[in-house]
Amino acid sequence: MFVEAGRTRLHYQRYGTGPRAVLAFHGYGQGEGHWRGMAAILGSDVTLYAFDLFYHGPSQLAKADAPLTKKRLSELLGQFLEENDVQSFGLLAFSMGAKYALTAAEYFPERVEQIWLIAPDGIRTQFWYSLATYPPWMRGVLGRAVLRPQRLLRFLDVLQERRLVNTNLVRFAQWQLDSREKRLRVYRSWVGFRKLVFDLKHLAAILNRRPTPVTFFLGKHDRVIPHAGLQEFIRSLTNAHTVLLDAGHAGLIYDVAAYLRRHSEEVRW
Repeated sequence: MFVEAGRTRLHYQRYGTGPRAVLAFHGYGQGEGHWRGMAAILGSDVTLYAFDLFYHGPSQLAKADAPLTKKRLSELLGQFLEENDVQSFGLLAFSMGAKYALTAAEYFPERVEQIWLIAPDGIRTQFWYSLATYPPWMRGVLGRAVLRPQRLLRFLDVLQERRLVNTNLVRFAQWQLDSREKRLRVYRSWVGFRKLVFDLKHLAAILNRRPTPVTFFLGKHDRVIPHAGLQEFIRSLTNAHTVLLDAGHAGLIYDVAAYLRRHSEEVRW
């Protein structure tokens, strides 16, 4: 299924038939299918709408190299809500997908019932993300690395050898750059989503107005989205809860699913 506006197509899959709607957004390099197991855990009263981020799966922007704005994304999500007659909904997101979920929370605050964020990107700007996307000359370096990655990979090796960056983080980066397809997706995602940024004081004020319940699922050993960097924003929320898991980043969706199976009576929609 798609939300279509001209040549822009935002793909989503529906899981379940329950009366409560949940919009789910996966992380970088994943797809809507990563939520299939989670949909079963959430229970029969939930219909989960799992979206493919742009540059992932069948979702595609009319202009692939033009950055996505929050206004444009909110228009597409608003169209989805109208087409599916969704009046209120929950939000579920992992990593980069949090940029989509937070946009929905910002533009449709009165319709959001609850938010679950798993190692959310978009709250604290990561140093490497800023370096790679904001200076125009650095975007050129990353763009050239799509075709000729050797220099960038050597640079990562040097960082690892000199212990300037955590080894697991370097390995994660190397894995994301080990094919031309992956490198192109890295480039397009980082550059294409660079305008999905948030004024955290304004966002906290929106979430505190009702206040909207926000649960953070974070990994103790996550080097991609360190939990310590999110604490200031979490403390600014009136109705926030944190679940800290003994886990890293890449498989955190599955760690959260396992946690929910064990604590189904404590944590539910």
